[in-house]
Amino acid sequence: MDLNSGALVALTLGFLLGLKHATDADHVVAVSTIVGEDRNAWRGLWVGGSWGLGHTTPLLILGIVILAFKEVVLDQYETVAPAFEFGVGIMLVLLGAQVFWNLRRRRLHVHEHAHDAGPHVHIHGSHGPDTDAGGEAPHGFFHPGKPFFRMKSYTIGVVHGLAGSAAVMLVLLPTLSSFWVGIGYLLLFGVGTMLSMAAITLLLGIPFALTGNRNRLSGAVASVAGAGSLAFGGVLMYDITMGTSLIPF
Repeated sequence: MDLNSGALVALTLGFLLGLKHATDADHVVAVSTIVGEDRNAWRGLWVGGSWGLGHTTPLLILGIVILAFKEVVLDQYETVAPAFEFGVGIMLVLLGAQVFWNLRRRRLHVHEHAHDAGPHVHIHGSHGPDTDAGGEAPHGFFHPGKPFFRMKSYTIGVVHGLAGSAAVMLVLLPTLSSFWVGIGYLLLFGVGTMLSMAAITLLLGIPFALTGNRNRLSGAVASVAGAGSLAFGGVLMYDITMGTSLIPF
């Protein structure tokens, strides 16, 4: 691949667009609902990386098809892009609802005890799954743990991958000088997205890590994330259905 000035500009632009793309509001709202499940900010690096990988997968596949068939495929994609965006709205509502379901479920836990009269069930108030017998969070803030892949984050990234402002990145593909420059552009966009989202989830994980041993405060932080996801998802679906612009970005 001959890296002339035009190719270098395209590759640099792909990386910068990836860094910017991860900061879209719907992306941040989505990961905020899942990043607190581990009560460890550093583990957010792997949550965000899994999201970025999922986001990159469908874009890489679609991008290769666009590079091969140019505007024909791109025009067809632009007609169905609102449906993908509506799917993102549904997913955000489901993620928000899951946050509140998990909070409600964690308030009670069920134990089965065996007595002379036979086993029976007791329901007790729970201190939450984020504390052990000693009252300490199982994952400390300064304990990054081993790298891991998270399928839930990956799936959310896939849903986001074909919706929203990613279309702006795809529009540039037919104008690139060669097929291989286009591949490099797509890959660097993906790398930028993964790095940016990993950094964002690390930052989002800090409030959960700091409140990990304070169940009420931790629940309040999670509730804010869940409410934001419900509201954003609902308004996004309304905008797409009614043709409004309540979400200006």
